[in-house]
Formats: sequence, structure tokens, C-alpha cells
Amino acid sequence: MRKHETELTVLEHQEVAQDAPASEAPIEDASAAPARTDAELLAGRAELEQLKGERDQLLDRLARLQAEFENARKRAERERVEYRDYATGNVVEQFLPVLDNFELALKATGTAEQLRHGVELIVKQMEEILRQLQVNPIPTVGEAFDPRIHEALGAVERDDLPDQHVAEEIRRGYKLRERLLRPAMVRVAHNPKQVTE
Repeated sequence: MRKHETELTVLEHQEVAQDAPASEAPIEDASAAPARTDAELLAGRAELEQLKGERDQLLDRLARLQAEFENARKRAERERVEYRDYATGNVVEQFLPVLDNFELALKATGTAEQLRHGVELIVKQMEEILRQLQVNPIPTVGEAFDPRIHEALGAVERDDLPDQHVAEEIRRGYKLRERLLRPAMVRVAHNPKQVTE
């Protein structure tokens, strides 16, 4: 812009120095050149403003999408926690009567045999609840040792069981449907007669 003003000032000085008819043509040319440049400048500014507007719209859209994504992530996490709490609540609710029965057994003043019989009934009650939840014990004694579901704590010599079969269960293992919850701790039979044959 200053360059154009300088050119205009130079042209005005030339106009004064020369006679009026000869100086009119350069003045028209000089005024036409800045007019075209001003129009280009205005067009460039308009394009710049349009690009800034588009950029602002895209930034706003990006911010909204990020906020929506964050809200969806928080909502999914909240729903997952609520579902877990709901499922846990259902399971705990089924075991509350078992807890009540244990407390009654502790308060009982009967004989040891009566107490033992009461605890056996409570164990049966718990096993029934586990069956309803599709939690089943892993078969052990007499079964072939399977390292995927059995954890061997040792071996015992036994002639009455085949070699590498479970001789005794130390701690029961459980599956939830087909998923292993915990392996059964067992002792494995070692049959010397079968090994030598």
C-alpha cells in the first residue's frame, strides 16, 4: 500500500512539472493500477476471512466430536460398573441365606453331631446355589490327571489306580460353564506295576 502511495506522489510531482494534457494519461494509468491492486487485495482478504471461518467451523466440529467421544467413553464405563454391581448384587443376594444359616449354626448349643449335620446342610445349600450359577466342581478322584484343570501337589504310590490318575483331592476346583475358575489341587497316583509293564 505504501508503495502505491509513493508512486502516486511521484506521479503528482511529474504532473506539476509537465503541462496538463500530457500528464493526464500517466495519472489515469497510475490510478488504474492501484485500483486493480486494491480489488485483488479485497478479494484476498475475503478469501482469507472465508478460510478463517472454515477453519473455525472445523475446530468447533473437532471439539464437539472429542467431547462426544469422551462422554460416550464415560457412559460406557459407568454402564460397565453398573452392570458389574448388578451382577455382583444378584450373586451376593443368593448367598445371604447361607450366611444366615452359618450364623445360626454358630449360635446353636446342640451336640457336635447336630452341629456337623447342620454344616452339611449348609454345604448342600451352597452347592445348590453354585449349580444354579452354573459353577460346577472339577471331577478329580479316579480321573486321568489333566494339567489344564488339575494342580499336582505330589504323587502317591497306589496299586488300585492307573498310573497318572488322580488319587486324592486336596482342594476342590471349579469351572464356570467351560471357564476355569480355579484348578483342583490333587495328588497323582504312581502305579509301579503299570510303569514296569
